[in-house]
Amino acid sequence: EKKITYQDTVLQPRSVITSPEWSGSEHGGRRYSAFVQNVECRKPWHTLTGRPQFYVDHDWMMDMGESLPIFRPPLDLAHIYGERPVGDHRPGQPGQAEVAVRYLTIHNKWAIHSQYYDNPYMLTLGRGGQTVWMSPADAEKIGVRDNEWIEAKNRNGTVSARAVVSHRIPEGTVFMHHAQDRQINTPLNEGSGKRGGTHNSLTRIFIKPTHLAGGYAQFAYAFNYYGPTGNNRDEVTVIRRRSQEVQF
Repeated sequence: EKKITYQDTVLQPRSVITSPEWSGSEHGGRRYSAFVQNVECRKPWHTLTGRPQFYVDHDWMMDMGESLPIFRPPLDLAHIYGERPVGDHRPGQPGQAEVAVRYLTIHNKWAIHSQYYDNPYMLTLGRGGQTVWMSPADAEKIGVRDNEWIEAKNRNGTVSARAVVSHRIPEGTVFMHHAQDRQINTPLNEGSGKRGGTHNSLTRIFIKPTHLAGGYAQFAYAFNYYGPTGNNRDEVTVIRRRSQEVQF
């Protein structure tokens, strides 16, 4: 019932058509937005004051110097777990050369959390399987070219995927979009000989003491991870070019 042309988008931003995939429009053309109940229905926020609150006087937060939002640098996994530091490069022939990179599992490029890839449209966009995006500099260090098979491994697990070599990725960092389907193009891992591996195979959740501060206003521990930290998406991983003769 509604069509948006390229010329329409040139003239001004246009609203996204509501669809079963993701509504965008919730009620009568109005977008979903946060805190509507609090602001318009005057429902108090779930904080000690009932208002938006940034200062927290919980003893644990005060002891760790986090009563107010502050910056914490990434964990030094090389020191804590004996991992190789980011940027560590061990040269050699393709298949032997390795590079240690910071591994991020960012939101999927063409989906939200989960979406089947075994259809012509998604196979065209996603290359038909799991991929790891990396910089040309890191790809050159291990002798891998765009779309070749690589193997990523750390203390948590292993995953085989195709490399997407892109100048948009900074050196020392790789991306693996999360929730990529595994029912297609999932080969045996060369190192272990076992089939498996997803974006989560290389990550683990780190829990801070403050994550367990429960029963105090807005603080309540829940399974998975308690925001706003996303440190389970910030790992160190070693990547190498694996054999291109894969077995499914």
